[in-house]
Amino acid sequence: MAVKVQIKMLGGFHVFADGVVSDEKICKTKKGSMLLQYLILQRGKSVPCIELYEALWPNDESSNPENALKTLVSRTRSLLSTISKELPACIATNRGSYRFNAIANCEVDIYEFETLCDELVMADTLNAETRAKFTRLLSLYTGDLLPYGAGETWVVPRSVDLHNRYMKCIYKYIDMLRAVEDYDEIIRASRVALDIDAFDERLHLDLMDALVKSGRNNESLQQYRHATHMYYRYLGSQPPAGIQEFYKQIITAGNELEMNIDIIRKELSEMGGVTGAFVCEYAVFKDIYNLQIRSMERLGLTMFIVLMKIDRVDGRALEPLKMDDVMKRLLRVLSSNLRKGDIITQFSPSQYALLLPTVNYDTCKMVVERIRRAFYKEQANSNIMLTYRLGPISDKNEPTM
Repeated sequence: MAVKVQIKMLGGFHVFADGVVSDEKICKTKKGSMLLQYLILQRGKSVPCIELYEALWPNDESSNPENALKTLVSRTRSLLSTISKELPACIATNRGSYRFNAIANCEVDIYEFETLCDELVMADTLNAETRAKFTRLLSLYTGDLLPYGAGETWVVPRSVDLHNRYMKCIYKYIDMLRAVEDYDEIIRASRVALDIDAFDERLHLDLMDALVKSGRNNESLQQYRHATHMYYRYLGSQPPAGIQEFYKQIITAGNELEMNIDIIRKELSEMGGVTGAFVCEYAVFKDIYNLQIRSMERLGLTMFIVLMKIDRVDGRALEPLKMDDVMKRLLRVLSSNLRKGDIITQFSPSQYALLLPTVNYDTCKMVVERIRRAFYKEQANSNIMLTYRLGPISDKNEPTM
């Protein structure tokens, strides 16, 4: 009975014989693996010897490239024969060229993936068959094409194309699921896809929206915080505006019809023992600012805004992971040195913005200097510098520093 061979190219290069991993056999030589991968990506197209040689030995100037290629093909076929007697025939020889021959009992994941993409793009109804195909697509695409060969020039364009086709299908699936209000499946599909593309804004929004509509507001808030943390920590940037704005939808979801004043009072009341300033997302910070400035103007009081920034002493950029750690330490210092009525938000990967109500310039400067001393005490003997600017919300009467 013929051996069933499965060749996986998505998420890594693996060869299975009757379900058993046979990587060590085909991957004995890197060039042999690359030869097979290159031919598979051409999907049956004959590849001239000179093109193959230049792809596999891009910087080599051999006096006899055709002979070097013949030797590699012979060795690769020999390795393939240890997996299956029929498998060497998958490297077919034409006049002056080679091609991948899809033999019986041999499955290639990217071929199945591309076929599914073509079919799903044309799908217009979410019936059982279409759902099964989308489910198969999700399980098939376990990662981008040949991630360990991503530096090869012939891998990159195909990898980008397959990734884009995957995302297009996922978006379509989510749209079709939303039309029938299948939020549980949107949650599942979004989470699977986020394992592939962790920084895709639409996937984060689709997931958070589905969680809210399923009544799982706490999970939606956790997802928001997870997304925000990833952008700051790994990209060194703020999350996209759409994700920031969605925060307000999360915290207000489910409360539209609440008419019991005792319940509302309980939810609005602070927990006992809460100390320090109020830390919030930037979208909420802006709303608080708009409310506070109206109150301050009406009562004739002042409010100062402070911007605190982290830098290296030598002026070089701080790595995102290091910046994230330093910003967490600064937040602890801010929280323990400010009052309950003060407000803190992260304005950028390296900056915090503060609102300090009912203070004058001298008091504000004294508070900020106390914070700076406390921070440097924690950051003793480091190359981190904390700078700040402060000023009143209205600049009519007070200086800005």
